[in-house]
Amino acid sequence: MAEDLRQAVWAAYSQAAGHPEGAHPFPVGRGFAHGVGYPADVLGGIPECSVDAFTGVSNVAIFAELSAGDTVLDLGCGAGLDSLIAARRVGDNGKVYGVDFSRPMLERARSASRTAHARNTAFALAAAERLPLRSGSIDVALVNGIFNLNVARAAIFDELARVLRPGGTVFGAELVLREPAPAPRELDRLNWFA
Repeated sequence: MAEDLRQAVWAAYSQAAGHPEGAHPFPVGRGFAHGVGYPADVLGGIPECSVDAFTGVSNVAIFAELSAGDTVLDLGCGAGLDSLIAARRVGDNGKVYGVDFSRPMLERARSASRTAHARNTAFALAAAERLPLRSGSIDVALVNGIFNLNVARAAIFDELARVLRPGGTVFGAELVLREPAPAPRELDRLNWFA
């Protein structure tokens, strides 16, 4: 079941990257980004190819405590909105690594980064539970809505602990159930995003 869910999540997010204007099992785009708290002036300064395919759950790159020169991980970076905001906030002496498992989303993030001339960003295709980063190399990790989409949560937390430097910080946002979820046998691709 775990691999089926992973494939369903991959397919849904890759479809959103390819056709953000289409129908999806979750909100996508500029209006949604504005609705979860990204200021219009910030969104206006980010390339459309990134904003149009935004699929997070909060404005984590806005509320995270970032300092000039920080090295940041944007885990589940999607089309790169949080990565680009973080890149501006950490400045030329900082670095932002965006990691996602959807190649179409990463293509958008890379394109947006080139358009924005964000030379302090790098993007990698990888699973959240197997990060291509050195141990202790990250000052701040941003996680905008991936834990509810991946059953390997313990492994993700282990990887975050591994890559964070001592004293590093994780800023995350996630969807939370208000009542118990259906029995695992009842979970399927349609209600996984609900």
